[in-house]
Amino acid sequence: MSWIVLDIEGTTSSTESVHRGLYSYARPRLGPWIDTHRDDPEVAAAVREIGGGTTEESVAILHAWMDGDVKATPLKTLQGQIWAAGFAGGELTAHFFPDVPPALRGWRERGRRLAVFSSGAVSSQRPWFAHSAEGDLSALVERYFDTVNAGPKREPASYERIAAALDAPPGELLFLSDVPAELDAAAAAGWRVIGVRRPGEPSEQARFGAHFVVASFEEIA
Repeated sequence: MSWIVLDIEGTTSSTESVHRGLYSYARPRLGPWIDTHRDDPEVAAAVREIGGGTTEESVAILHAWMDGDVKATPLKTLQGQIWAAGFAGGELTAHFFPDVPPALRGWRERGRRLAVFSSGAVSSQRPWFAHSAEGDLSALVERYFDTVNAGPKREPASYERIAAALDAPPGELLFLSDVPAELDAAAAAGWRVIGVRRPGEPSEQARFGAHFVVASFEEIA
């Protein structure tokens, strides 16, 4: 096993910290961010993709996507920029389960390479790891993947793309996630997988089928 690829929400970090922390932070800032960053090519492209006319109309669409948990690229782009600014300004701190930081450090010390595959934009993944309550963990992670540069998390082809990008045989890749359908997709692409069932998380009652399941990273050799 050469690479360990991590999901974030429900796996390394609590769902509540993402939904109530990050989402609630970004929601009221979407409109002002669009208005003050119209010259930013990424913001301009996101607004075009949203398809709204005025800022108010664009924000209404963005809020509807947030309410429906729609993984829309323009939304993730804008959220990622807002979160990055929040982390840089010291207004946001990332949450990690207590077992995660020591496990990441231990895996790196033993020669394992670490990557992330999350539905959140890469632009938000990096600051998430860089601004944890346990310090800067970003130096431990070499590669970041999202649904834009890899593809949907429930499709085997996405994991094939990641394997190619990491230049590693699928059998040398281990994916950790709290979502059974994501594990199914990675396994179908030839990856090794482990389910993560965190107490109090939405996945606590999930059916992982034949996949090996842990409640803590401490259980993973």
